[in-house]
Amino acid sequence: TEEKFIPNPFFDPQQANSSERLYRTGDLVRWLPDGSLAYMGRIDFQVKIRGFRIELGEIESALRAQTTVQDALVVAADSGNGYQQLVAYVVPTVASGMIEQLAQAQAKRSWINTLESALATSLPDYMVPSCFMVLPSWPLTQNGKLDRKALPQPDVSVLQGNYVAPETPTQRLLCTCWQDLLGLSQVGIEDNFFRLGGHSLLAMKVLTQIRQEWGVEIPVNVIFSNPTVETLATYIDALTLSTHISTEVSDEFDEEGTF
Repeated sequence: TEEKFIPNPFFDPQQANSSERLYRTGDLVRWLPDGSLAYMGRIDFQVKIRGFRIELGEIESALRAQTTVQDALVVAADSGNGYQQLVAYVVPTVASGMIEQLAQAQAKRSWINTLESALATSLPDYMVPSCFMVLPSWPLTQNGKLDRKALPQPDVSVLQGNYVAPETPTQRLLCTCWQDLLGLSQVGIEDNFFRLGGHSLLAMKVLTQIRQEWGVEIPVNVIFSNPTVETLATYIDALTLSTHISTEVSDEFDEEGTF
């Protein structure tokens, strides 16, 4: 706190209170000749995701607290759809046996789900990484330091289960919608929207496309309670059927309210 809230060095003893303080935001700026400030980035590892300021070290500490995690690194990376996402790079402990199981997609996916659930109990939803990359060890520079540039690109496919193709028109349209919004080449009906990098802002775009395609209004909490294509398609089909029946019944009434 003392490091961030410093005494104001510009105060005038005759016009200002000597206890006035300034807040060090951590933003790095450049002072231009015309007096304006040009934002250059951050002087620390704090990031801003969907309006929330996040200390990456807090997430890393929560991951390292897990007995099966040897080390962790969290970064903010471009998700490919115009938004940034939190990506966690995790090195499992030797004792966990995960290093030997890295080639087994099902075992890796199960372990990631366990880590995700553990983080959800201690961190707010917006601080839980949407992508986990499991590595046997860190890529190092010639000096033995972590080589951030050599870290693999985020790949959410590890969180996708066995591909189950869409069967109904509603499922096919939703799969196409999610692929476009999430920047993925393939989405199955059992894939979870939020595990694939989706969030509330993208969920609003899904609602817009649903309104355009089916002419129905759906509250955003429906996507949170129906996060897979299969369950959301079932909800949409039931809603559109109900709306269609109601329209037909109302058309049967005459102006006096009788059939």
